[in-house]
Amino acid sequence: MKKAYLNWSSGKDAAFALYRVQSEGLYEVQKLVSTVNIESNRVSMHGLRVELMQQQVDAIGIPLQLIKFEGNVSMQTYNELMEIETEKLLDQGFNYSIFGDIFLEDLRKYRENQLGEKGIKAVFPLWKLDTAQMIQDFLQVGFKAIVVCVNAEKLDKSFCGRLLDENFLKDLPSDVDPCGENGEFHTFVFDGPIFNKPVDFAVGEIVEKSYTSSGDKDDDCFSDKKESWDTRFFYCDLLPKK
Repeated sequence: MKKAYLNWSSGKDAAFALYRVQSEGLYEVQKLVSTVNIESNRVSMHGLRVELMQQQVDAIGIPLQLIKFEGNVSMQTYNELMEIETEKLLDQGFNYSIFGDIFLEDLRKYRENQLGEKGIKAVFPLWKLDTAQMIQDFLQVGFKAIVVCVNAEKLDKSFCGRLLDENFLKDLPSDVDPCGENGEFHTFVFDGPIFNKPVDFAVGEIVEKSYTSSGDKDDDCFSDKKESWDTRFFYCDLLPKK
């Protein structure tokens, strides 16, 4: 099998991508790679405590490599650090990088271009799957997840902190993708067929946070429309249990 690392978010798309890759047997995922905010010690975008992610990957049984960023970085800084980390992975013999993206064309092109320059092939096992069917498959094979972040422009606070189940999907507005592929919501997966045991946690408070641009003209690197940059989110703080 081909040696690969998987870009790990702690959420449903990454988990289902890992499940698909392991089921198909073409790639051997020997490392999970995730970006974290060292100021808050949380996972980028999902707002998940790093300690809880570590418990999650321990239950999966694949080593985790963290790429650490300060809070609000420019795309230039982001790209420079990612280039350094990618070269380290290449030196370790990783020639394939797996992503859980489904249909964002600009994002796929960006990933392929950045990695291709280093000689790493980007792999997208979920690409162009029907998201309504995919989320049903995700639940049917036994995955369990909780919603840890919602985009306040798309969903209200009541969606944050809920289990990702049939009731949640039924309550989603018609313009929200059932997999949250447009960034409408993010999840933490705590059990399923890739786990040796469930991850135990407690549900903490739900907070609203707003963000501002770093000022870099290339902050929105996947779109020419600056107004598409969302800034307000609700987060559900999950608390690790020992």
